[in-house]
Amino acid sequence: MTLRRREALAGYAFISPWIIGFLVFTAGSMIYSLVVSFSRYDLLTGSISPAGAENYAELLQDPKVAQSLGNTLYYAVLAVPLEIIVALALALVLSRAGRAAGFFRTVFYLPKMTPAVATASVFLILLNGNSGAINRFLRLFGIEGPQWLVDPHWVVPSIVIMTLWGVSGTMVIFLAALNTVPRELHEAASVDGAGPVRRFFSITVPMISGAIFFNVVVLTIAAFQVFDQAYLLFWRDQTNASPSSSLFYAVYLFQQAFRQFDFGFASAMAWLLFAIVLVITLIQVKLSNRFVYYEAEARS
Repeated sequence: MTLRRREALAGYAFISPWIIGFLVFTAGSMIYSLVVSFSRYDLLTGSISPAGAENYAELLQDPKVAQSLGNTLYYAVLAVPLEIIVALALALVLSRAGRAAGFFRTVFYLPKMTPAVATASVFLILLNGNSGAINRFLRLFGIEGPQWLVDPHWVVPSIVIMTLWGVSGTMVIFLAALNTVPRELHEAASVDGAGPVRRFFSITVPMISGAIFFNVVVLTIAAFQVFDQAYLLFWRDQTNASPSSSLFYAVYLFQQAFRQFDFGFASAMAWLLFAIVLVITLIQVKLSNRFVYYEAEARS
């Protein structure tokens, strides 16, 4: 028992920086924001007074809350499936690259390392409706591209395009999952006459369904917190000239906290977002029991 206690104490000592950081910067901040959400807190004056559930009642009355939440949901519905498809397609290509796989993994992952500000600056040029490279490419096929950053109907798709630029993190997870799929399963299916498409949907997808589920959950959570892309493309100049369809929930939360300095209302928005993401994640976990294949459970 003495040895076990020493090992336990040593283990806790090694992870103590993480525990302290979590308690102070994560758990502590969450508890404090929950308290602030039930109060009137003005950052400029430093005054704080109890407000009960007034901030949460204002959430139901503020039309911009519903509007920004709708824009965020629309973005999530578009971005998450496209990120999964693009990342899986890139992973499939890399899994067959042979000796050059290491080089292409590095090339495909480089966009993920690009700072968000630099990426936004590039896409401001690419998505220019008049002289942007994307519309110039479409004109080669006789297609007149839209005003990506001006037309309200194309604002969210333009942000989705920018998001796909950094899809390589999801690609790496899929690539690792593909490498665990037993080759003998594909060989046996090929002998039975199954084609590439049939083998992909009948073998590959079930075998990597755990990775697909993980990426769907993580990308959904990230989609509801999208901020950088929308803010850098439309809101960094601090004007109200940006299209209303570019007002995402996290952007509006930021405006309330650091422009209006209404920390009570912003904290209530944050906890509403937390509740929404929690419910969606629980639904996804519940549905995963029907669609996710776990090899360990199958063997037992």
